[in-house]
Amino acid sequence: MMKVLIIEDEPHAQYELQRLLAETGKDIEVLACIDSVEEAVDYINTTSDIDLMLFDIQLSDGLSFEIFNHTKVKAPIIFTTAYDEYAIRAFKVNSIDYLLKPVKQEDLNAALDKYESLNEASKTEDSVINIHQIQQLLSLNQNKYKSRFLSRLGDQIKHIGIEEIAYFTAEDNEVLLVNKDGNRYFINHSLDHLTSLLNPNSFYRINRSYFVHLSAINKISKYFNSRLLIELEPKTEDQVLISRAKVNDFLNWMDK
Repeated sequence: MMKVLIIEDEPHAQYELQRLLAETGKDIEVLACIDSVEEAVDYINTTSDIDLMLFDIQLSDGLSFEIFNHTKVKAPIIFTTAYDEYAIRAFKVNSIDYLLKPVKQEDLNAALDKYESLNEASKTEDSVINIHQIQQLLSLNQNKYKSRFLSRLGDQIKHIGIEEIAYFTAEDNEVLLVNKDGNRYFINHSLDHLTSLLNPNSFYRINRSYFVHLSAINKISKYFNSRLLIELEPKTEDQVLISRAKVNDFLNWMDK
């Protein structure tokens, strides 16, 4: 039996991966579905029988690459995320399995077949992943950041310049752009996809629900369990928290 760990922060994507795995016809057990760097590190540190991992790159509390800074990952990995075709080709050249969302059944089947074809030697020391190389590959095509976003308001289409944006937020499976005046606009991009569209010097994904511009951060306070409480402008109805695992990364981004 192949024991698979899913590391993915979107509930719908978790369900879809489980469904697709069940449809492969292979003997597969999904050990768990995990949505954060912090939880993933804890699980990997306490579980020794993981055969394969499906990694989303953007998780609720940071990039999945942060996991490698806190634990030794021994199982092979298939990355799943919403980066473009250029990055996919780079992964393929470097013999790293990579599935573009939405994941297709035939692509998942092929990736699992590739996993099963690996010999024991290639699954251990010879297949150690160079995380810095992967991060460089992901940044190859990220120099073309968006300068504006479109939003449809009934029969009208409005464009919002990047300089007007305070933050993006996810609500009820929709993504809203909030400008500095507090106006809200629906956009046709997921928060995951925004990672490749926004300049990381100016925008930061605080958690699974918020992608914020530096200028929108009004106040930062210490919070329970070593987390940070972020006050945004325009103000939000809910609390905006940064997990303990992501605090250092966030502070380093603030200090650039």
